[in-house]
Amino acid sequence: MTRPREIGVNTWVWTSPLTTESLGDLADRARGFGFGLLELPVERPGDWDPDVTAEVLAEFGMGARIVGAMGPGRDLIDPLYRADTQDYLRHCVDVALQVGSPTVAGPFTAATGRVWRMDADERRKVIDTLREALRPVADYAAERAVTLAVEPLNRYETSIINTVDQALEALEPLLRRGVGLALDSYHLNIEERSPAAAIRAAGAHCRVVQVCGNDRGPIGGDHTDWDAFFDALDDISYAGALTLESFTADNDTIAVAASIWRPLAKTQDELARASAEFLTELQRRRASTAANIDETANMNEPAKMDEPAKMDDPVNPTAKEQQ
Repeated sequence: MTRPREIGVNTWVWTSPLTTESLGDLADRARGFGFGLLELPVERPGDWDPDVTAEVLAEFGMGARIVGAMGPGRDLIDPLYRADTQDYLRHCVDVALQVGSPTVAGPFTAATGRVWRMDADERRKVIDTLREALRPVADYAAERAVTLAVEPLNRYETSIINTVDQALEALEPLLRRGVGLALDSYHLNIEERSPAAAIRAAGAHCRVVQVCGNDRGPIGGDHTDWDAFFDALDDISYAGALTLESFTADNDTIAVAASIWRPLAKTQDELARASAEFLTELQRRRASTAANIDETANMNEPAKMDEPAKMDDPVNPTAKEQQ
């Protein structure tokens, strides 16, 4: 794939929770850094107005992607919170429709940061519970042409789905039925022996891709093999957006679960700017290289010889000769 993918940024880079009042400034700032899409967290229903948001994004010519937040009290495994969590996810689907997002992404299993040991039998029961809890929400999403993109998290943030293989196994009955995968380079870096191989394993089920430096900081200058990462995305024909997901330490919902204890760049603006510049230049370079390879291949292709003129068949003379 040589066409550059759209790049986006999660508003968690700057603020938590997102509000209607802060949206215009964030959209203006993100657009100025070169982002074409805002990733919008729904931390609490009502924090921001979807209709106003759609108008603001249209004004700035930006797209939207909805993400859910599995903070305290949101859990599909714990029966105490299951019904409320299902209602919350349906609300996220409704918001996605209002702002034009084809996906709702997030770690839709248990509350982020809730970890515990499980033997094989308990894990099977947890996965069965997860499937049954997700099924009605997945049906609700599928009926509205929205996909729930379930995100594997690293071992320190969940005990349930850490790897792509685990996600494919756990979600198999629901995949393509309102459920896909969201892959985050940060979690892939921790849990996968090869992030690129994990992307290829996800294949067409990969519906959302989030990126950041290996330390949750700016993209570029980190130890991630970004060319290998992009090669894998090309191999699965992923044409969706790449969204920068990082956090301010002031994030009320997820900073503790994500262990954001220190600044990840000199400023949050610098984190966003550097990431946008790196992604833009990387994609420009890759597209240029691909174009040069195609041009060279065409130049080296043997020239086709003109076919010899066909002689009239003496047994079957032409119509002109028959006249």
